[in-house]
Amino acid sequence: MYMLNEKKQSELLQFAKDTIESRLNKNTLPVFLEKTQSLMEIRGVFVTLKKHGQLRGCIGNIVGVYPLIEGISKMAQAAAFEDPRFPPLEKEEFPNIKVEISVLTVPKKINSIDEIVVGKHGLIIKKGFYQGVLLPQVPIEQGWDRDAYLVGISRKAGLPPDGWKDADLSTFEAQVFGD
Repeated sequence: MYMLNEKKQSELLQFAKDTIESRLNKNTLPVFLEKTQSLMEIRGVFVTLKKHGQLRGCIGNIVGVYPLIEGISKMAQAAAFEDPRFPPLEKEEFPNIKVEISVLTVPKKINSIDEIVVGKHGLIIKKGFYQGVLLPQVPIEQGWDRDAYLVGISRKAGLPPDGWKDADLSTFEAQVFGD
């Protein structure tokens, strides 16, 4: 997995914040002028917003749809204004918002739950019309072991707690950075 250095992470994080702030102030969206190969790669990306440590929005694409820089802009806006679990972000909330970006690897189907490494792997579950995704940091934040992680991904997909047993599971990794 190509890793972004700390300087690039900081620049991308500021770009995501500037994008959200521009939307809040009804200004023109910022443009990230650098077009390096790593920023133009088609990558899966999630942007997560937290307010006082609580989830305030999280939207992303598991599989790359856009060049990374465009995906960060689109997912930052979607997390702030289009997450159906929350009302659109208000200008007054912005100073209390922490932003986290997760740049994903390509998902890989697994054959055994023994392949899952908690804290390293994000999970994707698919069973019929049901599907769900949890980023690699979620089980760590929740204090879950692998069994609890499997129950969590099953519930996220709307399945019973043991729904993972006869579902398709895939893992992915993420480079996660934020403030």
